[in-house]
Amino acid sequence: MPRAELPRDLDVLVIGTGAGGSPLLARLASAGLKVAALEAGVRHPPEQIATDEVAQAGIFWMDERLSAGGDAVSFGRNNSGRGVGGSTLHYTAYTPRAQADDFALHTEFGQGVDWPLTYADLEPYYDEVEQFIGVSGPADYPWGAPRKQPYRHPPLPMNGAARLMEKACAEIGMRTSPAANAALSRAQEQEGYGTRHVCTNRGFCQAGCSVGAKASMDITFLALAEARGATIVEGAFVTGLTTEGGRVTGAEFTRGEGTEWLGARMVVLAAGAIETPRLLLMQGLANSSGQVGRNFMAHVGVQVWGLVEDDLRPYKGIPGGLISEDTHRLPGLVGGYLLQSLGVMPVTYATQYARGTGKWGPELVRHLSRYNHVAGINVLGECLPYDHNYLELSDELDVRGLPKPRVHFTFGDNERRMTEHAEALMRDLWGRIGAQDVWALPRAAHTIGTARMGADPATSVVDPYGRAHDLAGLAICDNSTFPSALSVNPALTQMALSLRTADALLGDFKENRA
Repeated sequence: MPRAELPRDLDVLVIGTGAGGSPLLARLASAGLKVAALEAGVRHPPEQIATDEVAQAGIFWMDERLSAGGDAVSFGRNNSGRGVGGSTLHYTAYTPRAQADDFALHTEFGQGVDWPLTYADLEPYYDEVEQFIGVSGPADYPWGAPRKQPYRHPPLPMNGAARLMEKACAEIGMRTSPAANAALSRAQEQEGYGTRHVCTNRGFCQAGCSVGAKASMDITFLALAEARGATIVEGAFVTGLTTEGGRVTGAEFTRGEGTEWLGARMVVLAAGAIETPRLLLMQGLANSSGQVGRNFMAHVGVQVWGLVEDDLRPYKGIPGGLISEDTHRLPGLVGGYLLQSLGVMPVTYATQYARGTGKWGPELVRHLSRYNHVAGINVLGECLPYDHNYLELSDELDVRGLPKPRVHFTFGDNERRMTEHAEALMRDLWGRIGAQDVWALPRAAHTIGTARMGADPATSVVDPYGRAHDLAGLAICDNSTFPSALSVNPALTQMALSLRTADALLGDFKENRA
């Protein structure tokens, strides 16, 4: 089948269709701009998503990335996506908001970096995103600023691990709440897609949702964008940006053999905290500050697992049904963490258990035979930006002849103390429910930083709205721009930032056309 002709005379070209690129694409298309997006992966329609972890490997970004450092980050299945919708195809749909003090770590602790914006700046965008994608959540949430509007849908049912976590936390006086999840507890109509059905509680969120209940970008913001005239070019791997006279003019990309080009008045780089800095470093772009690739961060994400007498069926229900933010601030730590219950699919659990414990053979088989009795709990904690954590280009080339990214990452003292505190707390909680064969999996979650936003061009890559300081026609809209990790899952904040950047660009276009 011949390829559709590429659009021409674009106002904006977006590179990447995840939580950073998709809301912006929809906003600009809805305002009447001529826009298109380039996506390295292909479409994964919900009705074609098999309930099979192995069959769904295509939604993950599996290109080799090199890891270094004392806490080398695991890439592949857990940290980025490949497909129309990006990593939202496999995110667990946890969508808590950042708290106001998360944006001012340096002011509060004298460490880290303050964001060049406040919670109040993002609050209306949080409201808008939650309503549009259909977040299910509690009527009363104990932490953070009082909400100006309720969640669109009531919370989802809690799975077995969530009920056990709720019981254990109550014993020590920790508050808990049903979590905010971007999955539907009741049906919702979505422009450009149609009816999104209620969550079937099959627990397969990390490998795709077959009924449209989970708010991945393909069935929410991207569906709206295409309904409003946007073009999405799938299977398009961007290999470089083109410039002329100090201005970005477009992007070169491959779709199979040969190189193609697509131009635009503005290019928005939304390829994530690995691919975005890699593209810029390959060409030495937008880096007068020397901060491209620097300040790589990954959340403290230690997990604790155990076996219980109850037949939990850990594949059932939304993976993260319960949350506590009572550990948002702790004595002796910069920042803090949140606590989340965990569900898990069998292949994922088997892989984690073997890797985390070193068990194999008959001992491994015996443990996995009790998979239905597995209960999990984990944290998501703040990570400070450090000079020793960064991304660089390696001498090793990928299949396209491009340098592979090498990421250096080692937790600092603050993250190590946080991990120790969190593991001890979770072991205590699981002891209270009688869990046996308890084990912990130290880990880091998400890829953050590498193209910091800030008001000062000498210390940041983009301004508070995501526009590159020293290269016209370029904006960055993904979690590479986060000045700090935030002690919260990043997806909701990234979507809110995307709409904020889109509004700023619309203002620029209006001013330039006046």
